[in-house]
Amino acid sequence: MRISAVKGQLLLFVALSAPALAHAQFQQPTREELSMTADPKAPGASAAYLNVTEIADNNIGFHSLYARIKILAEKGESLATVEMPYEKDFEGFVYEVAAIQGRTIHPDGTIVPLNGKPADLLISQVGTDKVAHKVFTLPAVTVGSIIEYYYQLRYRDVWEYPPAWHIQRDYFVHKAHYVFNTATDSNVGVWTVLPPGVKLSPDVLNRFSLDMVDVPPAPNEDWMPPIENTLYRAQFYIRESNDPEVYWKTVGAKWSKLVDEFASPSKEVRNAVAGIVSPGDTPLDKAKKLYAAVQALDNTDYSREKSKYELKALKLKQIKHAADVWHDKSGSATEIAMLYLAMLRGAGLQAYAMRVVDRDKGLFASGYMYFDQLDDTIVLLNIDGKETVLDPGEKMCPFATVSWKHSVASGIRQSANGSALATTARQDYLANTIQRIADIVLDSHGAIDGNLRFIMSGQEALYWRQKALENDEAEVKKQFDEWIENMVPDGVAAHVDHFLSLDDPDTNLVAMIKAQGTAGTATPKRILVPMQFFESRGSHPFVDQDKRLTPVDMHYGEQISDDVTYNLPPGLQVESAPQLSKIPWEGHAVLLVKSQAAPGQVTITRALVLAFTLVSNAEYQDLRAFYQKVAAADQQQLVLTTAPAAKGN
Repeated sequence: MRISAVKGQLLLFVALSAPALAHAQFQQPTREELSMTADPKAPGASAAYLNVTEIADNNIGFHSLYARIKILAEKGESLATVEMPYEKDFEGFVYEVAAIQGRTIHPDGTIVPLNGKPADLLISQVGTDKVAHKVFTLPAVTVGSIIEYYYQLRYRDVWEYPPAWHIQRDYFVHKAHYVFNTATDSNVGVWTVLPPGVKLSPDVLNRFSLDMVDVPPAPNEDWMPPIENTLYRAQFYIRESNDPEVYWKTVGAKWSKLVDEFASPSKEVRNAVAGIVSPGDTPLDKAKKLYAAVQALDNTDYSREKSKYELKALKLKQIKHAADVWHDKSGSATEIAMLYLAMLRGAGLQAYAMRVVDRDKGLFASGYMYFDQLDDTIVLLNIDGKETVLDPGEKMCPFATVSWKHSVASGIRQSANGSALATTARQDYLANTIQRIADIVLDSHGAIDGNLRFIMSGQEALYWRQKALENDEAEVKKQFDEWIENMVPDGVAAHVDHFLSLDDPDTNLVAMIKAQGTAGTATPKRILVPMQFFESRGSHPFVDQDKRLTPVDMHYGEQISDDVTYNLPPGLQVESAPQLSKIPWEGHAVLLVKSQAAPGQVTITRALVLAFTLVSNAEYQDLRAFYQKVAAADQQQLVLTTAPAAKGN
């Protein structure tokens, strides 16, 4: 048995010895299907799957996919391009996509067959292991067409490849049919998310089959949590236990043993520690110094993993132990985290490893008894009974901070009492701040010339620093400009002049910005200026969404504070400005706004505190009501008027 490296996404298997299965059984469309211009079961949809069929047989190494799709609007035409990810070469085994067939049927019944040769695109390569996409585009697809295609995937040897059935798709599915014949001597388990009353279990021949009709499309909403584990699906795997509690206890003990072996504080590790910390350092100081040391290493998750040939040329070792990472001054995020764990232990500190599912990718499912659903390693440091979660494998992440994807994240951890399932804590919103400061000179026509500053800590600072690892500063400036373009008023252009501390994660990140343009509307006697300079475009979430299918995941709590000073031209004064106001959502969020006028200027401050991360569907209307009030407050105008002439002039 071997496990796929392209988790849950590959449609697998075909036997070269099964020629009877090599031809698709295309269906003759009905008159109603040809003439369909809209789907009554999916109003407004751009397309609909009429049929989806997946067949897999581990006895002969076979897997095929057949799909028939009605195109109902221009957006649906993108489904004419089909991508099939597969492992082209993994650990010496060669795979290929085969038996590709397809056709386009126009509303008048005209058939245009697929004749072109599919393209083979290499998506990634680690050493000699290659993951590729085979891509083909069905011909002459227009609104009203029915597209139909079939393909298989092949590999040279019959290995057991448990399939993954992703039943919910981007569009409505009228009929879905799935079959999986397991190998006769296998012990296959299945983890499912299915509608109430629908069950999946093997028959006497150890065959799984499932038929579903009228499958709703996958939700597509802003600020969704990872929904992969909530969509209808069946994930097969080689079962090691029938009891999740027993499985995670057993596999956790094995994992913990491997961690301890890799992260054992060898002589080389202890020598490295001795060269970094001082005998008089407190435990916390030691932890901070060691953290800075491993953060400075080449993290190949952000650069590029070296091939075995490069390792040989550079006389570097294959990583087998934490000491190898230190020797090479390079390693993956997980290897660097494990090195940090070894160094903490080498310094005499109590520390443990934890393996979690990244919250930007998915949610941990204990019933899915498959260890490789876990993504990343973080470190738990215990000093005087207080545990601190650390993220040394996350480049540019400050000490005692974790990437948001590792907060409220579940997985398995080590402890003094052995391994156990656990969930990390929610981040404190005070750790994530954005302070937006504007000093703006306004003229009598509403034109502005201003200097802006963004001061960031926590997740926003981490995001831009990691962007700088992937791009040069010019590209980072360009992307930052695009971000703030949606904040400043229409008619105002804002561009980053320079950054401060872009490469120093232990201080606030500062962006210095120049802004020019027209922010106000002038009349003969008044100028109307956006009260909230950074919120004038009204891009508030949830305001226009009256219903919600999925929970809301804001990723992390944060505090956004604005301090905007308008310097007024001679002859203008404030006619109306916001009074002190407070808009609360009890226990979750609050908006505070106030203004202060002085001769020749007015200053408006705004603070939005979001002290929540996840919001259930039951709380959605409260969330929406809060943002509606925030949007209304942010759209107010600052009214400036011509000052009356002084008496005697």
